[in-house]
Amino acid sequence: MKKLFILLLVANLALGQSPIISSEFIYENAPFPSCHASTLAETNDGIVAAWFGGTAERDPDVGIWVSRMENGKWSTPEEVANGVESPKKRYPTWNPVLFQMPGAELILFYKVGPSPSTWWGMLKRSFDGGKTWSAAEKLPDGIYGPIKNKPVLLSDGTLLCPTSSEDNGWRVHFETTKDAGKTWTKTEAINDGKEFSAIQPSVLFNKDGRLQILCRSKNSFILEAFSSDNGKTWSALKPISLPNPNSGTDAVTLKDGRQLLVYNHVGKGDEYWGGSRSPLNVAISKDGKIWDSFAILENEKKMEFSYPAVIQTSDGKVHITYTWKRKKIKHVVLDVN
Repeated sequence: MKKLFILLLVANLALGQSPIISSEFIYENAPFPSCHASTLAETNDGIVAAWFGGTAERDPDVGIWVSRMENGKWSTPEEVANGVESPKKRYPTWNPVLFQMPGAELILFYKVGPSPSTWWGMLKRSFDGGKTWSAAEKLPDGIYGPIKNKPVLLSDGTLLCPTSSEDNGWRVHFETTKDAGKTWTKTEAINDGKEFSAIQPSVLFNKDGRLQILCRSKNSFILEAFSSDNGKTWSALKPISLPNPNSGTDAVTLKDGRQLLVYNHVGKGDEYWGGSRSPLNVAISKDGKIWDSFAILENEKKMEFSYPAVIQTSDGKVHITYTWKRKKIKHVVLDVN
């Protein structure tokens, strides 16, 4: 399957049909050596990106950094959140998620704590497109906010946050808020973490009215489930046709109803199976079932290109950010027309 995807893309490139409009680093130099887990959102003032950066993942000096696209250039990264609790106690931060509330604030969700099995949820708000931020707000116990990938706004104004836990196996659940993160409800886990180990879901809107999730897993394939009641209940998880080498993915429903997925196309039995996070691929589906190869963003052997985030902006272009070798955050723009 991997060879077929690559052959199709080579054919497209030969015909001059590459969908990649631009590819750039958000920064060249930064006051931290390592970074990961980027996120992005569109505000009235443009694109905002965030990620965690520090000495290395799990180190106490890891904070949340933000950069804004201004006049076609990314602003110098600024640390806007960290896990400092006292002069002698500081915890690492994790997995920021940005979401622009329509006509209101930009919310930055993030996690603080020693590890994914013990962290807790936090958020900050910006009312000026990410230039300044409010004081940190701790989420209620047991509420994490969106765990890696962006929430979706339902037609009734509910913000549906795809989330997961790692304290009793890898399990997916959902959290909802109708007042921009002031009050919360949550579902039970939709899996037991044994037969299928899943985290970090992305939410898609199907043409038949159902919601669909795509999840990272330890089961060699991306996993999916469906909901017919706006995320209150879900079908059992099952594998789709695309592989997953235990690496984060992200997906978005395009304005024309197609689904777009960013993931590492590394299958069991491939040369670099076993946690490899290269290549980094884009696939598109008309129905959420059959996925067609669309682009290869990176394809350097034994390197890490991971944890993508993807949105479609008001002009119809698709923006993707991802971890580049744990050293930088890369930003790619695609034409999906």
